[in-house]
Amino acid sequence: MLSSRTPHLSPYRSTPPLTQLKAQQNLLLVKCLSGPSIDPEPEATADTTSLPPPSTSTSTSGSISSYNWCAGLGGLGFVETGYLAYLKLTNSDAFCPVGGGTCGDILNSDYAVLFGVPLPLFGMLSYGLVTALALQLAGKDLPFGIDKSNGRFILLGTTTSMASASAYFLYILSTKFAGASCSYCLFSAFLSFSLFFTTLKIFGLEEIKKVVGLQLCIASLVVASLSTSYNPSQPASTSLAMTELEYFTTEITTPSSPFTLSLAKHLRSIGAKMYGAFWCSHCLEQKQMFGHEASKLLDYVECFPDGYKNGTKIAKACAGVGIEGFPTWVINGEVLSGEKELSELASFSGFQDGDFNQQS
Repeated sequence: MLSSRTPHLSPYRSTPPLTQLKAQQNLLLVKCLSGPSIDPEPEATADTTSLPPPSTSTSTSGSISSYNWCAGLGGLGFVETGYLAYLKLTNSDAFCPVGGGTCGDILNSDYAVLFGVPLPLFGMLSYGLVTALALQLAGKDLPFGIDKSNGRFILLGTTTSMASASAYFLYILSTKFAGASCSYCLFSAFLSFSLFFTTLKIFGLEEIKKVVGLQLCIASLVVASLSTSYNPSQPASTSLAMTELEYFTTEITTPSSPFTLSLAKHLRSIGAKMYGAFWCSHCLEQKQMFGHEASKLLDYVECFPDGYKNGTKIAKACAGVGIEGFPTWVINGEVLSGEKELSELASFSGFQDGDFNQQS
């Protein structure tokens, strides 16, 4: 009887001891606790690798800022050249806050036309292209299937040509229009150079080194084209661009009124002076406002009494005044550039209606 039950009791005798079961249970707990701790490490790695490098983010924001600068500067240039183009097409005189009559003479000279087309129209096209490209590059949405790389190179080529043209025109301004001033010309040159250096900043030094040869070719082509347009076979200009101009006098044909006679006497009595040049059309118009008799009463100083030619220096009597253009008035120690209305001269000089009534 006992022997028959022995096989049934044998499984119980093979059961491991209680200490061994506890050891196995602790081992399982350790594996459960240590297993998941491995998972967060690759997740953190994945999150870290998915972020862009700090330097890339910084350069991208800097490029966008530079594109915005290009768009803003290009917009200013487009407005300026648009205004000058309108004046050129309508044969109107430009308002020259600095430079007086010489500014208008330069803008109406032969150098303001390129291959028969008014120069401001070329400026509008260039500034407009720069503005459009910069805005599109900032938004990364270029038209006509142009990718960003090609768009950047078009921007670089355009600003390089604009800077080259501006350098050429500054050379013309200093050699052909010595002693003259043109605020619009200088402002446009400032915008062109600013756009050029801003574009260089976008590319960076290392990338510019690779395309400097292309830039030199563009600059050479621009200078050659301008030189061809302004060749010596062109008709002589009626402005300051003439190489030599003998001194001449122009008769004042308008009659003087009692008011202009009184104003001229008042200006002379307070030591007011009018500085001008014999070839200046605005100086002539200023005298015509006073009339034949009154203009002789003005204390007028001719700044080129021996004529004008390239390299001629302004007269000593005019050199220390700070003349930026003609005519220039000095009234009560204040320098006033440009042609002035009679009412303005009366106001600046303190001329009152009572003075007119007393002198009349």
